[in-house]
Amino acid sequence: MHQDQDARRGRLIASVAATVISLACGTNYVYSAWAPQFAEKLRLSTTESNLIGLFGNLGMYTMGVPIGMFVDDRGSRPAVLAGAFLLAIGYVPLCISFEKAAGSVPVLCFFSYLTGLGGCMAFAGAVKTSALNWPSHRGTATAFPLAGFGLSAFFFSFVGAILFPGSTSSFLLLLAWGTFGLTSVGYFFLKVHPQVSYQEVPTQSSEPSSSGRGRSRSVTEPGMLSNPEAVHPDLALPPKAPPESDASRANILNDTEAGDAPSTENSSLLAGAAGAEIVGGSSVDQDVSYRLDVRGVKLLFCLDFWQLFSIMAILAGTGLMTINNIGNDANALWKHYDPSVDEPFLVSHQQIHVSILSVFNFVGRLLSGIGSDYLVKTLQASRIWCLAVACLIFLLAQICALQIEMPQKLVFVSGLSGLAYGFLFGVFPSIVAETFGIGGLSQNWGFMTLAPVASGNVFNLLYGRIYDHHSIVEPDGTRSCDDGIACYRSAYAVTSTACALGLLITLYIIHYQRNQYLKAKDKLDEED
Repeated sequence: MHQDQDARRGRLIASVAATVISLACGTNYVYSAWAPQFAEKLRLSTTESNLIGLFGNLGMYTMGVPIGMFVDDRGSRPAVLAGAFLLAIGYVPLCISFEKAAGSVPVLCFFSYLTGLGGCMAFAGAVKTSALNWPSHRGTATAFPLAGFGLSAFFFSFVGAILFPGSTSSFLLLLAWGTFGLTSVGYFFLKVHPQVSYQEVPTQSSEPSSSGRGRSRSVTEPGMLSNPEAVHPDLALPPKAPPESDASRANILNDTEAGDAPSTENSSLLAGAAGAEIVGGSSVDQDVSYRLDVRGVKLLFCLDFWQLFSIMAILAGTGLMTINNIGNDANALWKHYDPSVDEPFLVSHQQIHVSILSVFNFVGRLLSGIGSDYLVKTLQASRIWCLAVACLIFLLAQICALQIEMPQKLVFVSGLSGLAYGFLFGVFPSIVAETFGIGGLSQNWGFMTLAPVASGNVFNLLYGRIYDHHSIVEPDGTRSCDDGIACYRSAYAVTSTACALGLLITLYIIHYQRNQYLKAKDKLDEED
């Protein structure tokens, strides 16, 4: 009992450490708070500024697969330590460039890329550790580091406003050493603690079985999409004695034989999955994700992967466009509404919108992570409904951006965008784990985060082109756009269409899953 209490205490400490590390990993979201001043001092166009921010996002997403494979193979801590150093190495040169008002765009893009790469490495380790430490409540466990990641922009904006008001140079220095410090401290407490299971194993006398073991048969309402092995234990039917040939009908039936296997940092969690038996009512996270192991090239031949990939591309790209440009939105509206506003006023309102976006991002991640567990365990519904909610909120945010001309009302755009982005990323890792297995979660999540690379590139550069088209270039090289909402409205018209398409795809997936579930249930009833 004492051993179990110590392990639980250790898991709680590791979860706090994972959340602290994640708080340092989401600083790409604070880019809008310093990008306009950075671009103005270095005489950069909006397109060039967006390109630098985009490379930060690329660093976060493009190396997800090899980093995930590294974390799955070598454990979380080496990745976290490397991430700490990369974050500092990336932000310090950006700070120096701002102070000297010099730096070529390719070099600035490279160091911006390093900040994203460092955040990606540390964040992958934090999420994997949380998922391993709490197998029965993975949606809730991963929600906290995911939420910390989303709250990162607010945290650093708030601290920067208190300690260094109006100083972009000091703020960049804060990003450099603050991210390094938080990640380094969390590194020492980020550990995976073995699970202790006291679950009773059913016997022949308590459960009928044709092979001397207690078995139950489950039908999946594919909360894990249409994966043939993705059985939903919460929908388990009363235990019966299936014939041995049932193993060949995995699309309809499955024997729930997975238990809580001891976890280590680099364990695939599959080798010991059959060490204990759970009959009916067991957690979907405990069972299915331990038994599945779809990773690597296999993903490319999986319809479930491409369905999820398309939704991620559409929604994440839309969110990144607003995250990287909410400061430009605020500048355009305020300069058109009141040409007399000064630079400190604009900087403060940029930081306000970044903070609003970050806080709502945090709230969305917590709500979708915890709420998805409620959907699965209590309502016996699919986690994909959280993606449908994200689509709706994103669509509403785009409509607001197309209509709002008063700068005071821009909070609806930043708030709704943050909430939707949080809903998207708060539930997606759990969906990936359930669909393809926990053993390859980090590398599979890495594949999934390639989706925003293309869409984020397109949407951000489109925004930059549209904004520059409406901007006036002064003789000294400075640029400004005083046309208000016309500076960026066309960009949001494109993302509105994309969000509507994402909603249709999500609803189709839910409808398809429901039909598959009903067909499987009808076939099972006929066989009984």
